Amino acid sequence: MGQTISEKILARASGKERVKPGDIVTCKVDMAMMHDSSGPRVAGRRLDEIGVPVWDMDRLVVITDHYVGYDTDESRAIQELCDDWCKSHGVKHYIRQEGICHIVLPQHGHVKPGTFCVGADSHSTTAGAFGAFMVGIGATEMTGVLATGEIWVRVPENVRMEVTGALKPGVAAKDVILKICGDHGIMGFGYQVVEFSGDGVAAMSAQDRMTLTNMAAEIGAKTGIIAPDAKTAALLAEWGVPGVNPDDWQSDPDAGYVKRLTVDGDALAPQVAAPHSPENADDVTAYRNVKLGQAYLGACTGAKLEDLRMAAEVVKGRKVASGTRFLVAPSSVRMREQAAKEGTLKILEDAGAQILQSGCGGCIGLGAARLDDGMTGISSTNRNFVGRAGPAGTKLYLASPYTVAASAIAGEIADPRDML
Repeated sequence: MGQTISEKILARASGKERVKPGDIVTCKVDMAMMHDSSGPRVAGRRLDEIGVPVWDMDRLVVITDHYVGYDTDESRAIQELCDDWCKSHGVKHYIRQEGICHIVLPQHGHVKPGTFCVGADSHSTTAGAFGAFMVGIGATEMTGVLATGEIWVRVPENVRMEVTGALKPGVAAKDVILKICGDHGIMGFGYQVVEFSGDGVAAMSAQDRMTLTNMAAEIGAKTGIIAPDAKTAALLAEWGVPGVNPDDWQSDPDAGYVKRLTVDGDALAPQVAAPHSPENADDVTAYRNVKLGQAYLGACTGAKLEDLRMAAEVVKGRKVASGTRFLVAPSSVRMREQAAKEGTLKILEDAGAQILQSGCGGCIGLGAARLDDGMTGISSTNRNFVGRAGPAGTKLYLASPYTVAASAIAGEIADPRDML
């Protein structure tokens, strides 16, 4: 029997010819990422307490994104702590306030196919869109990685998730993953790798695929992964990783999967997840006419350049509904600049959008995008748990950039296909 791309990566990282589900292996880490929320102030402090240096500064990346742009004593203290720790330890790859870690990391050339990576954040699974095996780990595990450069892994089972057919206009990767959340639940793939494939995935842009692997965390998966192709190689080359050969990291035709599942891309409608879980997903028609106080386009899941373009396609020539605020926080500074240069940001601003600083704020209930008490909102973020984006009395619906933009125009949850 052949091996999946995930099994091949874990075999390489553990120095073995092959591995199988259930094996316990010790893997050498190709790259470790931590951010300002759980990095220097937690894992970094613990490393200092045990008195050992970082195992390899070439393989550590520290990014500030959670506590940026807020004029509070807490945020200033966290940023200063990150600055001081990275300076005192000689961190080579310290990326300050350039956007959300899961987007900035590949943009700076730190992700490539076939690598085994860890991140101190659950949505580190995003890197799987580039054919990397990347998992989120806690601060204690990260301390061990910082000290040794290794971590043990129980080789997961693999699920092959095929998106068949072609997504219709107004339907995107976010709708695919919300459909999976609704069909299988937020713990539907506990400690399994979900390998996304099929004609529907092949047709997606390399950026849109990042939404699938990002939200592998929302279906309980160990990680999500997509075998690289020419689109992957082209985007990585643009972002500083030239010479990627997609053929080097593919699942074998006879690889074993514990499940083979499908999503019918031809029949898929825009999806909306109701409060307070991504698994409360259904066709947009089930939630139409829900009145909204806020529409938010942001986060690692929903404000990449391609996402901003989706929203602009919907709102062009239209105005945001009275009584609804439309907030947009591009995923990275570089994407913000590209969107401004090509006119995408102007389309959004002309429609009435307020452009916010790139960062995680609106997703985690910080800053200008925090929902007011009792407010109902819709968002392109990945989670809508109680208290996630505002006080416990708020309600948050999740949707694609297309649907968020259409809802901002309507002032209520709306079907983007009516505006395209």
